[in-house]
Amino acid sequence: MSANGSTMRQLLWQDPVCSGWKQDLEGAVYHLANCFLLLGFMGGSGVYGCFYLFGFLGTGYVCCVMWGWFDACGLDIILWSFLLAMACLFQLAHLVYRLRKNTLPEEFDLLYKTLCLPLQVPLQVYKEIVHCCEEQVFTLATEQTYAVEGETPINRLSLLLSGRVRVSQDGQFLHYIFPYQFMDSPEWESLQPSEEGVFQVTLTAETACSYISWPRKSLHLLLSKERYISRLFSALLGYDISEKLYALNDKLFAKFGLRFDIRLPSLYHVLGPAAPDTGPESEKDDEEVRESAMPTSAQQTPPCSPLPAASGPPAPPSRARMSRPDSGVLASRTPLHSYSQVVSRGQAPLAPTHTPEL
Repeated sequence: MSANGSTMRQLLWQDPVCSGWKQDLEGAVYHLANCFLLLGFMGGSGVYGCFYLFGFLGTGYVCCVMWGWFDACGLDIILWSFLLAMACLFQLAHLVYRLRKNTLPEEFDLLYKTLCLPLQVPLQVYKEIVHCCEEQVFTLATEQTYAVEGETPINRLSLLLSGRVRVSQDGQFLHYIFPYQFMDSPEWESLQPSEEGVFQVTLTAETACSYISWPRKSLHLLLSKERYISRLFSALLGYDISEKLYALNDKLFAKFGLRFDIRLPSLYHVLGPAAPDTGPESEKDDEEVRESAMPTSAQQTPPCSPLPAASGPPAPPSRARMSRPDSGVLASRTPLHSYSQVVSRGQAPLAPTHTPEL
């Protein structure tokens, strides 16, 4: 301990070892190298902060190599500065490789920012979802069909990226599918993983469309392994189906003047387009609907004798109360399709009275 103390006292209080100081300063390259090093050590964190840090440090060490070669003429200065400059360059190359590896195609990057980033889905989880669809983007020309009613098998799940798709059944328009909505979410939820089926609606592109598609078996395998991804798809599909049901509900409101509750299991009887009237049976159904909508007072009030005149003013007449059409009558005229299966089986979470927000 005493020896260390004596050494420190000699370094602090004795004269410096240098016999003489240089009168002239170092060259401009030496000062430029130190300026770059100073700027480099002021770098921040993160990927771009590392780019800033190693970029300025590498440039500063390159200047040190030039100073050691031209002014200092020291081999050790040249070697150490060269090694440090190469380490910075290798670190920059590694950062560029990581950025290129983590970069997604433009369509998938926009999909992540629109659909998954508001839900705070980690980027690594999103990459697993994208890897399941093999990062392929498919296209549909105008009036090209994605699925044909009763013919196309349900073997995939697709998400629309751009364009607009028309959904119809028996030639009757049901609703539209807009970007970042699933194209076949009701069909996906209507079948178990071991079941097979075909589309009960026809999907036709009204404009040039692009979409991504997950194979049914690959996606089921991913959902069975990753619980977080399974819950994510359950929430997204439930929200998508509820949006489609609300669109159909608005169409029924414009058709019948009544707003139905999409939570009712009997709603599936009225979700399909009305079948064309055929013969006397349809006319009989129309008469039943009209009779059920007639005022009850006009149907059941028996004739009564006139009342004696009263001294006061006459009572105001009671208003006739309109009865709602029976859903069974409407059910006999409307076919069943895949949306009804989802509602009747209760596989998709639906919001009660308002549009759900994720």
